[in-house]
Order: sequence, then C-alpha cells, then structure tokens
Amino acid sequence: MTAPRTYEALRDELASRHDELSKRLKQIAEYALDNPNDMALETVSAIAERAAVQPSSLIRFAKAFGYTGFSEMQKVFRSHLVENGSNYKERIRSLGRDSVHQSNASSIVLDDFIDGGIAALSNLRDVIIPERLEQTVDILAKADVVYLSAQRRSFPIASYLAYALAHLDKRCVLIDGNGGMFLEQARSMRKGDALLAISFKSYASDVVQLVKETRGKGIPVVSISDGVLSPLAQHSDVCLEVEEVEVHAFRSLSATMTLALTLVVALGHALDQSS
Repeated sequence: MTAPRTYEALRDELASRHDELSKRLKQIAEYALDNPNDMALETVSAIAERAAVQPSSLIRFAKAFGYTGFSEMQKVFRSHLVENGSNYKERIRSLGRDSVHQSNASSIVLDDFIDGGIAALSNLRDVIIPERLEQTVDILAKADVVYLSAQRRSFPIASYLAYALAHLDKRCVLIDGNGGMFLEQARSMRKGDALLAISFKSYASDVVQLVKETRGKGIPVVSISDGVLSPLAQHSDVCLEVEEVEVHAFRSLSATMTLALTLVVALGHALDQSS
C-alpha cells in the first residue's frame, strides 16, 4: 500500500482501518492521534513506554500503513507539528500551571476556564470541515423528524437543540431515556427521519448502540464527537469533530455549544430558502 504523506491523510487512514487492526495496533493508533507531538519529537523507546507497548510494535505499526519504518512515519508527524505551530493539547496542558502553588481563588479558576474556552473555540475553527458542516445542515433540513440523542454531560446540548429546533418549527424528538426507555423512545424513527447523536469519551453506550442500529436501518445519522476514532464517527454519515478542554478536571461545552448554535442558525437559513 502507499504510505500517507500528510498528517490528514494518515489520520483518515487510521480511522478507516481502525476496526481491522489488532488490539495492540489500535492502542498505538489511539495514542498517536491523542499525542501527535510525542509522535513527532520523542524516541521510539519513549513513545513505546508512554503508549505501554513494545518498541517493535511501533515499527510494525508503521509498516502496517506502508512506511519502511517508524522514522519515515515520524516525518509526517513532524511536518504536521511545524505547519501547525504550538499544539492544541500543549496549550491546554499549560492552563493553570502558573497557579499550581497559589490558592484556588475563584478569579484564577475563572481565568483558566476562559482561556480553555478560547483554546477550544480556536481549535474548532481549525478542525471543522466546511463541507461536512454543509452536509449536516442538508441532512437535518431534509429530515421529516430530527431525533436528538445524548447522555450525561452531552445532554444539555441535545436539550438546547430540541428547544431551538422547536422554535424553527422543525419537528424533533429528544431521546432523554426517561424511565429507562432510551432505545424504546427511538423505535418510532422511520425512513425520511434523521438522528443527531452527541457523545464524547467515555462514550455513552446507549448512544453508541442507537447510532449503530439507526445506521443499520438506512436512516441518516449525523454526530458530534471528539475524534475520528470515536464509535459515533465510525457509524455516522457525517461526524462533526469537537475537542473540548479539560480544566481543573472539568470539561466545558463551550465549543460544542457554539457548534450547536451554528447548526441552528444555518438550518434556519436552509429552511427559509426551501419554503
């Protein structure tokens, strides 16, 4: 096979072949996408130790994607690092470092969350692919009924979308799992409808199952999740990628809510044009 020559191409290849990889190679793929700077700068032994694999597994991983060895694959990660400057994950890891030994004053916490939100929003601009955004809006606009699915910390986004879509006079159903009836609430979904699912690590099992079952029925599925290796991304017609910041052990929803607002406004425009 021809080895991917850009980070974007390699990232797509890792996602498309993820299911067929062995357990060890999946582990390396997930580490590589979560830590591209390490892949670019560290030695084989250091990466192997951090990824909890043998150095030989990294070489096998590189060859599985068409490279002659790990050093050739590493050049792709290095090019990506040079092109993108300071890495997003490095920026968010720095949050709060200056205040580690200070009292946990409210103003310091607020500043950290503001900086984290700014970093997440900046990253959203970089990772969102306009064509996928347009495709998502098109699917939602054409759907007879939009089903909204999320659990745990993602649920406020789905709840807001249900509220906003109702104001657009767009028929929607919020699958909230009330009374333990999560999957049962989705049984009324039919051809012509669409599912919008939202979930991040650690992915809500009910949402993942619903996405798989809905896609299997031939009903369009769009999702909002945190990476190409997300089970939602792998079973959706379109996946919009968002990576939120973890600050003081909490993840905000700043970027995800901004994306939801974007979908609502864009959908409103699309519905006006079609009426």
